[in-house]
This record gives sequence, structure tokens and C-alpha cells, in this order.
Amino acid sequence: MKTLTVFTPTYNRAYLLPRLYRSLKGQSCKDFIWMIIDDGSTDETLQLVEKWKGEGLVDIEYFYQENQGMSGAHNTAYQHIKTLYNTCIDSDDMMPGNGVELILRSIKSVDDTKDIAGIIGLDADVSGKVLGTLMPTGIESTTLNELHRKDKVTGDKKLVYKTEVMREIEPYPVYPNERLVPLSHKYLLADQKYKMIPVNEIFCLVEYQEDGSTRNMLKQYRRHPKGFAYARITRINLEKGLKEKFKNAIHLVSSGLFSGDYKSWFKSQHTLLVLAAIPFGVLLNLYIRLKTKKNQ
Repeated sequence: MKTLTVFTPTYNRAYLLPRLYRSLKGQSCKDFIWMIIDDGSTDETLQLVEKWKGEGLVDIEYFYQENQGMSGAHNTAYQHIKTLYNTCIDSDDMMPGNGVELILRSIKSVDDTKDIAGIIGLDADVSGKVLGTLMPTGIESTTLNELHRKDKVTGDKKLVYKTEVMREIEPYPVYPNERLVPLSHKYLLADQKYKMIPVNEIFCLVEYQEDGSTRNMLKQYRRHPKGFAYARITRINLEKGLKEKFKNAIHLVSSGLFSGDYKSWFKSQHTLLVLAAIPFGVLLNLYIRLKTKKNQ
């Protein structure tokens, strides 16, 4: 059995997947499985995968599902992963030639550590420039949330988790006519019980696409309000600082206005805080409507 699963949710990305495939077949370490979660593609994705399987250069597992969005694809991946560790490499990203080798070398220290969920590495652009800041020195272990809030680390980072940890945390809910619950929701839940080891090594090469979720976040807020509300309620309950709780309360109000589910405002442990955030949530909602008007 291989040690690592690299899983890739994809939807109509046949024009980008060959680049990721080239980076994976060129890995210096082959101790990994590439799991492709095809989230309802109608392009040439399946034909490409069958061709690559025939080449036998990468150990590939392929799963097709009706379109459920990014969080639904993550649910499917966690259901099927059999390796000890996993990491998500998106369809528009790549791995450096020694990416798998660096992950497996760095993660050896967490094998028998019960309170460590995995490691956090770096993302870089295609030229190799690290996105955001490096990991602070002198920190043996931390949580993803503390890394961003307390240590002020910025930029996307690559997460490598023990598969058993991801399996014990509840799946992302799937809402009718919605396709996204913020992936950070599951990581925040993991933070409540486990820590991660930060690593100053580049695990992933990123190139943001015009049709990617990162470049379209305001549209995502509008299209998936129940999924975002679900995540905001959790953050209101679990964030330690009042400022962060209030910020998420503002977003919860806005999401409730988009979905019409005003009952969501009363589902956190801090109802008065959410009610105090209503004027600000209304303003945020109007701002998002204005910014996304042309796309509706």
C-alpha cells in the first residue's frame, strides 16, 4: 500500500489536468496514489484518465460523481482514501518534482504522535516564489487557525493530513442547489483536537485561474449562502477573539439575507452578537449584491 494520496477534485478541467499529470509522473518519489474526483465533467476528462492509466506511470484511482461542488468532492475523497496520509492538489495546480519526497520526509515525525494531525507546507507560484509569508521559526507545532491569527502567517498553505483524522470529522453538508461549504470549516474542527507541524518546504505550485473559486469569492458568497452560513456559525462558536466572532456574525447575517433563512441567525451560541451585527450584515449583503450584479 502506498503512503500518500494526492487527490484532485475536478470539473471540466481537461485542458489543465495534463499539466498536473506531467508534474506527478515526474515525481522523484513514487510512493503515492493520484485520486481524481470527477465532479460531473462533460469534457474529455475520462478519456484522458484512461489514457494515463494505460501508460502506467502514475498509480491512478478515478471516481465519478454527479456535480456536488468542491466540498462534496472532498467528502468523496475522504470516503475512498486508503493511505495513511492525504493532500489535495487542485486541478489548476502542480507539484514540484520533489514534492511527494518532501512531504513524506517531513511527515515521518508525526507517524506515532496522537495529538498531531499532519503538516503544513508552503504554496508557491509557478516561478517558485512562496505565496505569502514563511513559517515562523521556533514553533514545533500549532494549529492552522493559530498560524494565521496569532502568528500572522499569510498566503495559501498546503495541508497534509492523517486520513484517520479527516475521517473522524463530520463530512461537509450538501445543500440542494448549492455546491460549496468553505473547506476551512473541516480544518477548524480538526484544530479543536489536533495540532499541525509547520514546514518551510514548497509542496505545491499554484496558478490561479479566472474561473477558479479563489478569484470568484464574492460570487461564491451569493451562490452558496447556506453552506457559508453553516461555516460561519461554527466560527462564531469556536473563534477565541470577539473581533473574529463579530466578523463572522456579520457574514452570517449577509448569508441569511441571501438564503432567506433568518433562523440561521439564532443557531450560534452568541445570538445577541449576531443580532448586533445585523446593520453591518445588511451593508455587506448590499455590497456583495452590487459587486456581483452583472453575474446574476
